[in-house]
Amino acid sequence: MNQTASMIEQHPAIKESKPYKQNRWKKNFWGYMFLVPAIIIFIMFMWVPIFKGLLYSFYYVDFVKGNHFVGLENYSRALSDPDVLKAVKNTLYYMVLCLIIGFWVPIAFAIAISELRKFGGFVRVAAYLPFVVPGVVLYGLWRWLYDPVGPINALLTTFGLDQISFLTDPKWSMISLVFMETWQQFGSGMLIYLAAVLSIPRDWYEAAEIDGAGVWARIRHITLPSMRNLIILMLILQIIGTSQGYQSQLALLDGGPNNTTLTYALLIVKYAFTRLDYGTATALGMLMFIVLGGLGILQFKLNKEDI
Repeated sequence: MNQTASMIEQHPAIKESKPYKQNRWKKNFWGYMFLVPAIIIFIMFMWVPIFKGLLYSFYYVDFVKGNHFVGLENYSRALSDPDVLKAVKNTLYYMVLCLIIGFWVPIAFAIAISELRKFGGFVRVAAYLPFVVPGVVLYGLWRWLYDPVGPINALLTTFGLDQISFLTDPKWSMISLVFMETWQQFGSGMLIYLAAVLSIPRDWYEAAEIDGAGVWARIRHITLPSMRNLIILMLILQIIGTSQGYQSQLALLDGGPNNTTLTYALLIVKYAFTRLDYGTATALGMLMFIVLGGLGILQFKLNKEDI
């Protein structure tokens, strides 16, 4: 046995592997050290809050008298609140509106800009500018645009149409918010799609043109299939992003009128900072975390299958 062990240790491959691993660690030591602060920050500001949220969801949080364990009471209170069901419906409605109205806008703009022969750079900059508008300016601008005596209603009355109460009519309030956010957000998505379109080999388009394929045929059979993985990724990311939407609903309407723009994330904010019920707020947050975690796993599996 001792002779066999010594023969194994003297094997050239094993003799070379140990120094190689040691040299690799020595060579990359400072690279690993530079990763340590990022890892620590990631753990402190990502995973620690997640585990604390999971812990606090089983407690009644009181900063004066101290926390005490209540088990599943926070979850029971959250699931029995009629506002939660209303918020879930509003969030799903908001997500569907964003998909119908806003999801295809950056794709269409990216394809249209890629077909431009002139002024392509100017159009890219102009399309991206709304994304850099600060939130305070954005909401003030669209309050003025949606005002009963604002430019949009003035244009409608010019054509003999009735005025629309964009922010006070429950039928229009959520749609108005989606139009505003589509105008602001499509520029960033457009640049991502445009990069994907420009990465497609131009030889494919030239061959299609020689074969007599028109613009719509090239888009249908070359552009869209080549962007399939990116479109699926952006779709899942938009679903995750819109499920967390609350900023515009809070800034413009505070969930009104009649809770028609009360989204799930906004309800969590109200539980935490208006009702000061942090336990129920964290319980609602953990329920959202489970759902979004499932979407993230789905995204990973789809990408893995494509690879």
